[in-house]
Amino acid sequence: MPSPDPAGSVVIQLDDVRKVYGTASNAVHALRGIDLTIRSGEFVALMGASGSGKSTLMNLLGCLDVPTSGSYTLDGVRVDRLSKNALADIRNQKIGFVFQGFNLLARTSALENVELPLLYDRTGRHRAPRALARAALERVGLGARADHHPSQLSGGQQQRVAIARALVTEPRLLLADEPTGNLDSRTSLDVMSVFQELNDGGITIVIVTHEPDVAQCARRIVEIRDGHLVRDHAVDDRVLAAEALTHLAVDPELESDAVASAAP
Repeated sequence: MPSPDPAGSVVIQLDDVRKVYGTASNAVHALRGIDLTIRSGEFVALMGASGSGKSTLMNLLGCLDVPTSGSYTLDGVRVDRLSKNALADIRNQKIGFVFQGFNLLARTSALENVELPLLYDRTGRHRAPRALARAALERVGLGARADHHPSQLSGGQQQRVAIARALVTEPRLLLADEPTGNLDSRTSLDVMSVFQELNDGGITIVIVTHEPDVAQCARRIVEIRDGHLVRDHAVDDRVLAAEALTHLAVDPELESDAVASAAP
């Protein structure tokens, strides 16, 4: 992976970003003038109620959509006016995605799932994709599960595979959309411990979450309401997920299920 950027260079720069769906009397103003700067090495939680605009903002950050007006610069590249093909290249080269539903191919091994983004890389900058995929799995603690299919993995392990898949292209930015939404509390902490470890290693991370406990694992919280950025603050009393796991009482039944799901 790239080494941490000691200068804290700007990875995300949004200036007066607006997103309007529909026209005239049917217009829906999803974002209403968002200004946001995120620097290399930050860990930001994006929060907001349903309909607040946070999902629209995440789509823009991930270059899955473009703003109606305003500018978006990603890692020094002005992306808000790029073509669809150019946006696809940016997504593949600079962004890693982690989703709530894991989005793993059921009949494909963990290793092959992680390798998949490299098969779409048209730059030729990644050599030995199988070795890179294996290294990404090792990075999230699943090197021994490389040959397992998703059905042979627990929910937390599947999300770790999804994180490895997001990391394998060595992106400048990791975007996670409700990454713990399908997981119980203990497994959520386990997944957040992976994100924190990656962030400690210099990876820039933005997560969308509606869970305050999950947001407390980030270093900074940005709150969206009615298309406006209403609060942007550093996290006080940050939760260290790995430490919290050691203090969490284990339900014997859940532990038994976890052991069973992790069995070869």
